[in-house]
Amino acid sequence: MDIEKLIAEITDQVYNKVTSDVNAGAGQGQEGSDLAKYIDHTLLKADATKAQVIKLCEEAKEYKFASVCVNSSYVPLVAEQLSASGVKTCCVIGFPLGAASTEAKVQETIDSIKKGADEVDMVINIGAVKSKDWTLVKNDIENVALAARGKALVKVIIEACLLTDEEKVKVCAIAKMAGADFVKTSTGFSTGGATVSDVKLMRQTVGEDMGVKASGGVKDYKTAKAMIEAGATRIGTSNGISIVEGTGKGKDETGHACVGCGNCTKKCPSGRVDIVVTDKY
Repeated sequence: MDIEKLIAEITDQVYNKVTSDVNAGAGQGQEGSDLAKYIDHTLLKADATKAQVIKLCEEAKEYKFASVCVNSSYVPLVAEQLSASGVKTCCVIGFPLGAASTEAKVQETIDSIKKGADEVDMVINIGAVKSKDWTLVKNDIENVALAARGKALVKVIIEACLLTDEEKVKVCAIAKMAGADFVKTSTGFSTGGATVSDVKLMRQTVGEDMGVKASGGVKDYKTAKAMIEAGATRIGTSNGISIVEGTGKGKDETGHACVGCGNCTKKCPSGRVDIVVTDKY
């Protein structure tokens, strides 16, 4: 069976599954005490300085975030700063447009891993998706996944805001076929970020065997929790501290359940939120 027919079959299967069970895949990872472990503490701005990156690493170690995510030129610095901390070094590949050649993405992947990257977040070739060149889309992801195999996790950024639902399903199915470890909603540099509906659809498509990363616009505890309940297993954000402390925009003004950040005793150090300890924590 050629790739076009296989993708069409997978798309039909996913749509049938969504119709029959709209809640499948939701509710994963809802424990607030583990929230910090979902966060890729991120700084991808073009004008990010060395001092800012070092501060990002210090924060990630303090709050025990999953990783620090930066542009690939900062990988050696981040790897050095995070050494023996348990926090992973993550970088982006072909970012933010995804329009680099496959060979360039592969070389950036190899170089980043050599310099200390534990995880790489690659941007798909969005133009190829729009051109329905599924073979190119698959080869692009597959070659990066092969370059990283056994050395680093691969997250595939689909830039969901630019895709139709059908295209999202097809790209997620291809990413799974190509050997990626995660699918990721967004770069945060396009026309939109993560949505609950996209996370649900992506989880429906890839099943339970792959990670789903919600990235772009996740700025507060309430939104992060909603993404996790929809099926996200990683959150990409530059607002990790606000999220784990429950102090970001959109927080519950009556307080929040303890998220186990380790920085609170009897009151939140920010002074902006009451700590409400529930039976779960």
